[in-house]
Amino acid sequence: MDFLMSGLAACGACLFTNPLEVVKTRMQLQGELQAPGTYRRHYRNVFHAFITIGKVDGLAALQKGLAPALLYQFLMNGIRLGTYGLAEAGGCLHTAEGTLSPVRSAAAGALAGVMGAYLGSPIYMVKTHLQAQAATEIAVGHQYNHQALIKIGQKYGLVGLWRGALGGLPRVIVGSATQLCTFSSTKDLVTQREIFPPQSWKVALVAAMVSGIAVVLAMTPFDVVSTRLYNQPTDAQGKGLMYRGLLDALLQTARIEGIWGMYKGIGASYFRLGPHTILSLFFWDQLRTLYYVYTK
Repeated sequence: MDFLMSGLAACGACLFTNPLEVVKTRMQLQGELQAPGTYRRHYRNVFHAFITIGKVDGLAALQKGLAPALLYQFLMNGIRLGTYGLAEAGGCLHTAEGTLSPVRSAAAGALAGVMGAYLGSPIYMVKTHLQAQAATEIAVGHQYNHQALIKIGQKYGLVGLWRGALGGLPRVIVGSATQLCTFSSTKDLVTQREIFPPQSWKVALVAAMVSGIAVVLAMTPFDVVSTRLYNQPTDAQGKGLMYRGLLDALLQTARIEGIWGMYKGIGASYFRLGPHTILSLFFWDQLRTLYYVYTK
């Protein structure tokens, strides 16, 4: 039941935040491996990107990739939050004195994130391709005339379906460890200080808000690189033509675009990850509370 509640919570958040994911993806691909000032900026900021996409591609384009996004969120977060919830309920995250261990919490979050992200990697790749698709006048990054998962598998084999998966794992390891560790630690701290009444939804909300800020700061460089690894063009064998792997992508981006290139789309990332973190963790916590109340 923990896995089902976790997946539903993530899907609920995704419905609200998918337009921000579209904007974030395009801003991260804008000016890829080009020095600042040498390319045309189709998207100047988050709000300008929303207006531009809505005007040129149509309002429906702001929900591009929604189907694979929902499927990925259900699969990845169902496994991630469900596994973490079981570890928490089993007392694996607490010390002998009963206090929450940040190290155990971070390790459990990272491990749970890796399992979910690796299994959901093919779906995330398709989502990225769909969200990058745009009209020629505002297109950024490589444009796939998209193929379905079955066609990708037929053309490149099983390995092709998991292209970019290893490069995407650090993003999830850092993001998941940071998110779940800060959420649990903040929730524990707020509860101990008795800032809000016991079992109040405000405890989960405050913890999720703190967690959202921490996740964006820690994960954005890996998120930028992950998006580019998934979206890069490939040769006939399915091998990437722009990057050899995660380290090469990090080094090329930093060398050509500078340190700020690693944080492209951070505004969109916060507007997307912040609400998504808050909503998914809040929904997750409330669903678990309701489940435990009504099954006692």
